Amino acid sequence: MDTLKKETLWWRVDAKKPDLKIIAAAAQLLREGKLVAFPTETVYGLGANGLDAEASASIYRAKGRPSDNPLILHVADLEDWEPLVQQITPLARKLAERFWPGPLTMILPRSFRVPDVVTGGLDTVAVRMPATAVTRELIRQAGVPMAGPSANTSGKPSPTTAEAVWEDLHGRIDAILDCGPCAVGLESTVVDLSGEVPMLLRPGGLTVEALREVIPNLQLDPALAGAKVAIPKAPGMKYRHYAPKAAVEVWEGPADLVAQAFLEAWQQDAAEETGFLVTEELAERLPASSRVITYGQRKRPQTLAAGLFAALRRFDALPVRSILAEGVEEAGLGQAVMNRLRKAAGQRVRHFAKGE
Repeated sequence: MDTLKKETLWWRVDAKKPDLKIIAAAAQLLREGKLVAFPTETVYGLGANGLDAEASASIYRAKGRPSDNPLILHVADLEDWEPLVQQITPLARKLAERFWPGPLTMILPRSFRVPDVVTGGLDTVAVRMPATAVTRELIRQAGVPMAGPSANTSGKPSPTTAEAVWEDLHGRIDAILDCGPCAVGLESTVVDLSGEVPMLLRPGGLTVEALREVIPNLQLDPALAGAKVAIPKAPGMKYRHYAPKAAVEVWEGPADLVAQAFLEAWQQDAAEETGFLVTEELAERLPASSRVITYGQRKRPQTLAAGLFAALRRFDALPVRSILAEGVEEAGLGQAVMNRLRKAAGQRVRHFAKGE
């Protein structure tokens, strides 16, 4: 076990051959009502006993998270979610059998066992089964579902490494389980199954295209198009999220037009106060500089998802006042990438079109 400071333990765990003593120690902390940051395939989460109202409330305090922003309950096995919901519908069961464990969160009417603090006072609860075996073993050994939003200061880019968790939360939480970088890099896809029509509330690591193979009538929540949300049913719907310190603006449109606009913006930035968040393809057209940070390749959307949050965090170490971010095609994982970029920008988006 590695202890970097008294306040927060940092435990490194081999994902293929985990030390079960470390997992047992982390599970004991959860049973005691304490906070443990845990790895998933999407991002690092901040875990607490999801049936303990006070423990779950401590998540909000540690993160500085608004109390009406619901948490997700993580389970280890299919049978674990039955006590948490009023009923598992045939569609919910079909989705679980197809996509769990994996980056899918489902919202259903909650059971009486789930504390109000976990649901933000709503009559629904969000549940998912992460793909990371270490975390599922942690949940099994704790013997309780684990409430867990992303393990970052509220509003900042979600952490995809244990180092990012430490940067935000050391001294505020009890332990970090470190299994290395997250593979997906974006949070789970959230689908609301509590109404008459299945509704996508948040795109994420599971694509809409894959979901529609099972749910042809899946609808998109109006909030995804920028509509304001009074009462969020899922994390990330209402508040500014994923944002670095500098103001972000997203530039979208045909790749050649956006690339030319970025080059002109670079040439006009005499004070060197602008950062440039771009794909590797566009970076080849800009001068080499610490202010040019890439987050993946257009031709490989999975690299964009995996690299986005870490790239946004890197700007916090630079003396830039603003960040221009390159948008990408909104298909497959690109939809989730653009959702996070627009959230980081507070919906400040500039569209380029041919003929302008």
